[in-house]
Amino acid sequence: MTRKEELHVVKPTTPVDEALETLVEQRITGFPVIDDDWNLVGVVSDYDLLALDSISGPASNDNSMFPEVDRTWQTFNEIQKLLSKTNGKLIGELMTTTPMVVQETSNLEDAARLLLQTKFRRLPVVDADGKLVGIITRGNVVRAALQIKRASEK
Repeated sequence: MTRKEELHVVKPTTPVDEALETLVEQRITGFPVIDDDWNLVGVVSDYDLLALDSISGPASNDNSMFPEVDRTWQTFNEIQKLLSKTNGKLIGELMTTTPMVVQETSNLEDAARLLLQTKFRRLPVVDADGKLVGIITRGNVVRAALQIKRASEK
């Protein structure tokens, strides 16, 4: 688990552009969204940011002038259009407000089962009061399983 001191978090008032920059710079795929008291109020992922397209309306696909446009270029243009829709948007407009969470008292097996069943990449870990204490990722589970395997082979 990544503890709260090491987490990258955002608030509902964080501009989407700022969150996108952090995603890229830190090579992460999402954030817990917290209030000033570290209460978990939502989550936002790179998927949520890509879904901006459906919130803001479909992008124009008019490329009839160049019907043989290279797919890589087309994808790049779609991402550019998507990023232009982030201007002025806040994380609170895009976040999932009722995320699935793991209690800090949960064991690793339960957290791993949840990650596998839901296909989520990460789950916030909260205390009994709903305050964020960390996040558990698929990578955390894989590392723990590998450590257990190595320890059992000794």
